[in-house]
Amino acid sequence: MKKQVINYETLLKVTNSISHSRDPEEVVLLTAESVTHALNVKGCTVFLINRRTEELEIAASYGLSKEYLNKGPVSAMHSIAESLSEGPVAIGDVSDDPRIQYPEEAQKEGIASILSVPMTAGGRIIGALRVYTAEPAEFDMDDVNFVQAVTNMTGMAIDMARLYKGMKDSIEILKTMRDPRTRKSKRRTPYEGVPKSFTQPQL
Repeated sequence: MKKQVINYETLLKVTNSISHSRDPEEVVLLTAESVTHALNVKGCTVFLINRRTEELEIAASYGLSKEYLNKGPVSAMHSIAESLSEGPVAIGDVSDDPRIQYPEEAQKEGIASILSVPMTAGGRIIGALRVYTAEPAEFDMDDVNFVQAVTNMTGMAIDMARLYKGMKDSIEILKTMRDPRTRKSKRRTPYEGVPKSFTQPQL
């Protein structure tokens, strides 16, 4: 997988941008976009768990089509479920792995590999962050550690927003956000707020 060198400076820039945002919607959007550019991958999606339905609901996504995002409900019990209970999970080939809930849709979207990392807040799992590549990829420990660090920061930011707004569950924050599939960004440019060291990925 082609990617820029990820170092502490890059990580600090991303987490600093996330931690200084008071808007949970902006936090998840910035997370999805920043991870995509940092790893030079196809896209990234931030999910939050709906405890009532046991589904992973999209909080923000970057680089993926509306058709793929609308493919159907994502089950926390059947879609790379191990990443919510055992830690980060890398899927090298989406076409031949039973942990993928929508393998045909993933192939149609041009997704080859997926890295799924759990998102925690207050000591409990509240969602997941998933990275998608257009070419078969082997995620190394630097990739995993970077994504996990950013995901942890995002989870803490969401939890702080929950506490600030007096909400009982992180999914309530999701309900206050505009639909990420139809949302028009308030930013002046697509990359505002993203560290300047990131460049447009070549897919």
